[in-house]
This record gives sequence, structure tokens and C-alpha cells, in this order.
Amino acid sequence: MLKLLFQVLVLALDQGHWLCARAAWCAHVLLTHHWTQVKTAIYLVLSVVIVGSGASYAVVSLGPDAALLQSRTVVKDIDVIAQSRLFKLEGGQVDDAKEALSNQGFEDLSAQYTDASLPKASPLSEQVFHTTEWSRNSDTAQQTLRRLGIFDPQALAFILSTPSTKRALLGKNQRLLHAVSDQSQQLRELNVRWSDEDPQYFNRLSIKRSAGGFEVQQNKIRFQTQLQVAAGRIKSSLFQATDLARVPDAVATQLAEIFSGDIDFHRALRQGDRFSLIYEVMLADGEVLKTGNILNAEFINRGKSYQAVWFSDPSSAKGDYYSMDGMNLRRTFLASPLAFSRVTSGFSMRMHPILQTWKAHLGVDYAAPTGAPVRSVGNGFVESAGYQNGFGNVVFIKHPQGPLTVYAHLSRIDVKKGHSVSQGEVLGAVGATGWATGPHLHFEFRLNGQHQDPMTLAKQNTPIPLASELKPQFLKQAQWAKSALSGLGSLETVDLD
Repeated sequence: MLKLLFQVLVLALDQGHWLCARAAWCAHVLLTHHWTQVKTAIYLVLSVVIVGSGASYAVVSLGPDAALLQSRTVVKDIDVIAQSRLFKLEGGQVDDAKEALSNQGFEDLSAQYTDASLPKASPLSEQVFHTTEWSRNSDTAQQTLRRLGIFDPQALAFILSTPSTKRALLGKNQRLLHAVSDQSQQLRELNVRWSDEDPQYFNRLSIKRSAGGFEVQQNKIRFQTQLQVAAGRIKSSLFQATDLARVPDAVATQLAEIFSGDIDFHRALRQGDRFSLIYEVMLADGEVLKTGNILNAEFINRGKSYQAVWFSDPSSAKGDYYSMDGMNLRRTFLASPLAFSRVTSGFSMRMHPILQTWKAHLGVDYAAPTGAPVRSVGNGFVESAGYQNGFGNVVFIKHPQGPLTVYAHLSRIDVKKGHSVSQGEVLGAVGATGWATGPHLHFEFRLNGQHQDPMTLAKQNTPIPLASELKPQFLKQAQWAKSALSGLGSLETVDLD
């Protein structure tokens, strides 16, 4: 049967059109009268293909795991000149390459080029790597270089042996580090930038490798100021929303403090609340080193809009935040003794975590990591500072007009009895001393010996109006701020969750 099929195909190909017609007739006869035999032949071919592929699969699956095979490195010299000529030929530059290829082979092409005419190093050896990192207070010089991808004993020895360089790299203020290294992880250049008490300038220390070792240069350079905008919608908390909007933590803290007299950011926020703001960032060599002030901000809480504009008196360098009608938003007391926190126990009756009895909780507990700075909510003086049984390490601050604030369970105390303190001054750090089940701050507000709810502290303050002679200039600035904020109303943060 198969022999007959083969003969028909051969005749059709050799004899032309007439035989093609004859072959078609033969195929019709085969399919009509001998279909069983044809079907058997087809199954036979398919079985051979299937069995063959199955055997191949079995051989492959029984082979060793490629990941367990011993690696082998193959080194082969590449004739760069010959390959470049071949590239020209393949790329269509035939005229230039054809003549060279017709006169000599690839082996002879490279002979005409001497070592002096070739580059001294391959392109790979010229590669450099740029790495940017922020310094960490816990890092040593060796750990810092390692995080920058540098393993250079000579550079490490130079840094450790040069006191000014070591201080610049491991200073208390956070540093912005930018390193340039080669493929062997040797240091070529290291730039360290940081800011100190001068708000207009930053420090830059540069370490550069030279033929004779390392060269160091330190400069004080003026910041470049850039404005940035952001907007977001509250889904769970203010700080989760500012993270999604890529707002720096320092700016988020400012936002909360600006409106803390009107909005309780711990309990009054609702899903769907919105914010928009314009703020400054300070650039050091084109990179953001720190943030500046929020210039204009709006927060919509429960459908009500709160707006703020930064305004400074031209006769002084000081400024403050005002509402659009010129009322100072600064209050006598801060809304919270901690910049970032969440309330874990409010001002109410609760089950005492240690005594296991229902007891009035006469303050607010703020969950925070051990060591977080605790600040005074207002101006005053230290009435008492020390250890007291249940409170552990505690500080009492007496404020003008009689209020008293209490800061308990501190891990350390930074002030002494009788010291004068100002609003925002650090009193100590969060801890778990006394009757505490974990690190947190217990905060109380007392008035005439009676405990008051600290969460309503800021709302009891009376706003201070702007001086009348500054009002015309302020209103012009406020009008510009309104226009800028209205343009940000449609700016939304894209949530990728």
C-alpha cells in the first residue's frame, strides 16, 4: 500500500499535468476502497512519532539536574578588529568592508594593528558604579562602605586615620552619601553631605582617589530651594496617606501640627478626608537633603475645609501659619507630645493592664518605640523630674495660667527640676519604666488639680489675629495660596493596592 502511494507521487511529479490528474484519481480510489489500510498506515506513523518523543523525554528526565552540574568557564580570545569589520559587512557598510575582506582573511586583519594602536583597557574595565545611601547612627566606617558596595582596605584605613574625615562620615546628623566605585569595588570618589544649624547652607566633604593616595576637600555651599506639591485621600490614617503620596515624614508632621488646633488627627479623621499641600525641599548638588516649610496647605475633614498659609513678617525672619482670614493657627499647646504616634488607650474607664481591675484612665497612652523623643506641649518650667512608682521616670511641667502636664514611663529624663522649657523642647524619651507592659508614653493634662482630656487641649486655645499693618500684604499672599490650592483639588494619589 505504501509502495503504491509512493509510485503515484513520483509519477505525478515527473510526468506533469496529465499524471497529476491520474494521481488524483488513484488517491480517490485509495480513500474510497482502501480506507482501512490507509488509516492503519497513518496510525503507524503517529505511533512512531509519539514513541520517539516519549523516549526523548524519558532520556532528558533521567539526566542529572543542571543546577548540580559542575560549572565550567570557557575563555576565548575575540578578534575585535575582525568582528568590527564583519559587523560593518552585516550592517550594510559593504563598500568599506568588502575591500578589506577581499584582500586578507580575518586572521591577517588583526596583524596590522599593533598593541600601541589598541586601547589599553577593555570597555568593561572602564565601568564605574554610583551608589547613594543615607547614613545610620549605628554604622561603623566599615559598615558604611560595605552598604555603598565598597570593599577597599586602603580607603577604610585612610578614613579611620583622618579625624576630620571620620567625623564627617559618622557625624550625629544624618548624612547623604554618594560613592563612585569601579568593578573591583575600589573607592574612586566619596561625597558626604549634611546640614547643621545653618538653614541656608550645607556641608560637603569630598574624598577622591589620586595617584598619590586620597585627596580631601570640604566646602560650605548654599542650598537650592525647590517647591513640590502633593495630595492624598485618607483610607486608614494620615501617615499611611502621606506615605502613598510620597510626602516626607517631616512634612507630614508639619501638616498634623498646623491643623492640630482644629482637627483631632487621632480620633476625628474619616475615610475619604483629603489633603493637598505645597512645600519646600532643600537640594544639595541636585539631591534632596532635607525639607523646608509647608507654604500652603488644605485639609478637608468631614466635608469641612481648613486652609493655612505660611506668612513671615518682612521686618523679622520669623514666620507662622495663618488661616485665610489672617488668624494665627499657632496654639498655646501642641496637640501631642509625640510627633508620630497612635493612641492605644484614650481618656476613659478601662481594664488596668497590670491590676486587672476597671479603673479610670486619667490620660492618654501613645504607643511609640523606646527612645522616641518626648516634647513639652507648651512653655513652662519643670516642677518635678525623677522616679515615681507607677509612673516610673516622670516629668511634671507647670505652665502659665496654672495647667500641669505629666509625661510618664520615660526611658530617660533630659531636664531637671526648676528648668525653664519652651514649646516643643525635648524632655526625655519613650520607655517602659514603672507600671508599663511595653514602651509607650502616658500623658496627662491637669487644670486646677482636676484631670482634663488631653485630646481637647488644643481646642481650648484662643487664636491670635495678625497685626493690622500686615493685613494688606498677607491678603495678597493668601489670594495666591487659594488659587494654588484650588489647582491641586483634582490631584489624586494613585493607589496600587
